[in-house]
Amino acid sequence: MPRRPKKKDIAAQHADWLGLIETSGPFISLPVLVSEMPQGLDVIETERRRATREHYSDWLLHSEDEQVHEEWFASVIHGLLEHEQDSVTRYDSPEAFPEELTLEVPEHGETITPTFVIHESGDITAESARVLVFVTPANQPLDKKPSSSSWSASVNSRAAELCRASGVRIGLVTNGEQWVVIDAPAGETVGYATWHASLWFDEPATLDAFAGLIGCHRLFSLARDKSLEGLLDQSRKDQHEVTDQLGLQVRRAVEMLVRSLDRADQDLGGELLSDLEPKEIYEAAVTVMMRLVFLFSAEERGLLLLGDPLFDQHYAVSTLCEQLREVAEQHGEEILERRRDAWCRLLAAFRAVYAGVSHDRLRIPAYGGGLFDPDRFPFLEGRGKGTNWRDSAAETLPVDNRTVLHCLESLQYLQTKIGKMIESRRLSFRALDIEQIGHVYEGLLDHTAVRAAGTTLGLYGKSGDEPETELKQLETLVSQGRAKLVEHLTKLKVKSSKKSVEKLLDAELDRSRAERIRRTCKTDELWKRVEPFASLIRDDDFGHPIIILEGQLFATAGLDRRSTGTHYTPRSLTEPIVEYTLEPLVYQGPAEGTPRDQWNLRSPKEILDLKVCDMACGSGAFLVQACRYLGDRLVESWTEAERQAPEPNPGNLTFPIIDFDGSPAMSDRNLVPKEPDERLLTARRLIAQRCLYGVDVNPVAAEMAKLSIWLLTLSKDKPFSFLDHAIRSGDALLGLHDIRQLQRFSLHPNREIQTTFSSISITELIDQASGTRLQIERLDSDTIGHVRTQARLLDEADTRTERMRFAADMLISGYIQPASTAAERDGHISSAAAKAGQLSQTGLLEEMHEHASRALRGMRPFHWCLEFPEVIHGQGGFDAFIGNPPFLGGKRHTTILGETYMRALKVLISGQKGAADLCAYFLLQASRLLRKTGCLGFVTTNSISQGATREIGLAALMDRGFCLYRAQKDSRWPGTAGVTISPVHLYRGEWRGLYI
Repeated sequence: MPRRPKKKDIAAQHADWLGLIETSGPFISLPVLVSEMPQGLDVIETERRRATREHYSDWLLHSEDEQVHEEWFASVIHGLLEHEQDSVTRYDSPEAFPEELTLEVPEHGETITPTFVIHESGDITAESARVLVFVTPANQPLDKKPSSSSWSASVNSRAAELCRASGVRIGLVTNGEQWVVIDAPAGETVGYATWHASLWFDEPATLDAFAGLIGCHRLFSLARDKSLEGLLDQSRKDQHEVTDQLGLQVRRAVEMLVRSLDRADQDLGGELLSDLEPKEIYEAAVTVMMRLVFLFSAEERGLLLLGDPLFDQHYAVSTLCEQLREVAEQHGEEILERRRDAWCRLLAAFRAVYAGVSHDRLRIPAYGGGLFDPDRFPFLEGRGKGTNWRDSAAETLPVDNRTVLHCLESLQYLQTKIGKMIESRRLSFRALDIEQIGHVYEGLLDHTAVRAAGTTLGLYGKSGDEPETELKQLETLVSQGRAKLVEHLTKLKVKSSKKSVEKLLDAELDRSRAERIRRTCKTDELWKRVEPFASLIRDDDFGHPIIILEGQLFATAGLDRRSTGTHYTPRSLTEPIVEYTLEPLVYQGPAEGTPRDQWNLRSPKEILDLKVCDMACGSGAFLVQACRYLGDRLVESWTEAERQAPEPNPGNLTFPIIDFDGSPAMSDRNLVPKEPDERLLTARRLIAQRCLYGVDVNPVAAEMAKLSIWLLTLSKDKPFSFLDHAIRSGDALLGLHDIRQLQRFSLHPNREIQTTFSSISITELIDQASGTRLQIERLDSDTIGHVRTQARLLDEADTRTERMRFAADMLISGYIQPASTAAERDGHISSAAAKAGQLSQTGLLEEMHEHASRALRGMRPFHWCLEFPEVIHGQGGFDAFIGNPPFLGGKRHTTILGETYMRALKVLISGQKGAADLCAYFLLQASRLLRKTGCLGFVTTNSISQGATREIGLAALMDRGFCLYRAQKDSRWPGTAGVTISPVHLYRGEWRGLYI
């Protein structure tokens, strides 16, 4: 009798075939497959497999023959998938299809229809249709647009649009070799899974899986919750758990790296990190993990030299992970703690990406970018502050190979819980949305590093939310009675109930566990203090008890971004918001109320002149989607302009990128490539550099946003797009928005000039800074030399505005000081003006920064007119704001953000009293920074229409012609309760959208 497969075997089987297909976006998750297919895949009988192979072999020889092409498709649909003839319908012409199964795209002059429909018996309707099938010629790549079309959307994207619009969520697209299953539920992110017919016979499980999911039995014979749609629904619910688990793994790796850096510093005598703040060390550890995620992504996409023996042996992170794991399996992980060469290899890889490699046997282009700059955190290389990587010797940190292995595996392998077992499966960064990667890293913003004030214990707790507490505090609680200790531990969520906490406290340690904790304590005296609490202590990923001695560094929970109203935004929200907000800017017609079929796409120059901003950008989800959307429209505009151009240039370069009105391109490089992929990439790089702006109060978040855009726009032979001028850090709510405010040293730009402020030549310097920043935008970033020129120009522009920033900071400081009367406030402002005038003229920059920091009490204002002068001063504001600003209502403001901050908001932004939701201040700020023809697309809560929130945030927008829509709750979007997407309608003759 054959052995019944164990659950672990089944999980491995499903994990294997999942790893052999290409997925993008949400698809069926491993836990769902194990749950719903507990016996594994149904194996296709030999005769059906043999017939499929024969038809495929014949198709390979005659794929250009239309009849053979159709016979191959029929053999798959009817023979392999066993769909009956009467359940698969093809119409003779597109016009014959039912209206609900067609999609008009009037702005592109096209109509999308399927080739076939797989449906239930009877008439074909949107309700009876189960799969829309799209068959293309064999030579048509499915991820490219049809050659005869000017619309830039790929075949797959067109199919997804029709599936979403018709309500038939499953699509099947094929060119004979590729078979793509599409999941496109309305209002959610589209998922794609691609099978290659050539692999069906070398890897039979892929064929079994394809037939098992899209075949007749799964679609029509099973209950709806067991059908393909049911499996996909369950998997979408699991998707956020996958992202959360990856985020937890990465966070633990960062915690481990922080402690490893601290141990390495101790081994070097404690001098290397002595002049660094713990926060800076934490940011360095996060940066290392961000570098690794970029390297894994680039290697998978073929952008680096993975496969080259020299690169694989000495630089690749993918192969390093495998090499370290092989050693660990042969000799045990402990042996890796005695070796330290892996850290050196990572540093070499980081330098290679930053500066490039030019050798007869290995060539890597220099990508540049602040992310990989060796001088950003020189201590990672064992160098002191202010040293230069090109000419300063480094004493490499003794970070052991075990730490490196766990950092790499936290990214490369997902630990999936199936029942009571943990299944480890390799991740595909191709299958992860850039937004998902960003969400993983946003979780790191909740934490920071601190030095232990006294002996600190890491306690058990909910996974991902384990607490640390000082031993002294536990001893104090014990002295007050056991009940106090139990109450405290329950609040820390060590266990879910007081009874469970008491049980844990009373648990007896086995001898080996007690001995390990005693050794970690190092002294008998400390062991005696720790012993009463030993049962509470958790282990790190190495199995070491977490006991942190006084002065040692460790990562712990800091200010929770969610507690301050900050939320991750899924792609299902960013896509429609970006589309509806930007449509009236890229098309001529929507703003005038013109029917859609009469819209006209604007010229490439007009699109490239747009300025779009997210003032709370986080990891860049909205900016990434804006880059996709505007990039697609730019490609379409180029195609339209190409049609109208007299004669294209010869070779692979066709016509100038910037415009078509006779103005010369900046250089010969500034020409549009013919090849579609390269054309789209060129468009996205230009959009990223010229059109997108982002601000976040957390500097690490700003770096994450840059990484997200780099992942979208990276080219194999070009450096990172230069983004330092456009994605910046600071508090978007606290700062000046009009240069006249600085000139008059008053928040009210129309008031008389403050005489105690000795104004510098503000207008002239702003004009100079604007001109320099415009040069940055218009320079291409095709070589590292261009990027270095852009960095130099940015330094010049920032130098011109440095003293004005200080003066602006002093102006803000005058307004935020406590004042009981108007006269007292005027006195604070006059004093700030005098200090600003004095130090602006005579002070050193360092002295100015220190004085401003003290005056602002730790706040970091973002002065829009100084940071983005070419937008605010040069063109009168942004064309669009998009984003998901923080939500925080009621009296939680003062509790979480502090009384000083809230006083500053009310004085600087609204000038009104009242407990408005935090998002109202973002709406009001955005209204001040928008051009008169600008558009706004924000996610907010339904409080926007209520009380002080309405008065502060909504009134200004309504006065400018924005329309308000009723809010509803939708559980599909975690973290955005009270949110809905509403279609945008004509309002007061202007086309605008406010999403609440």
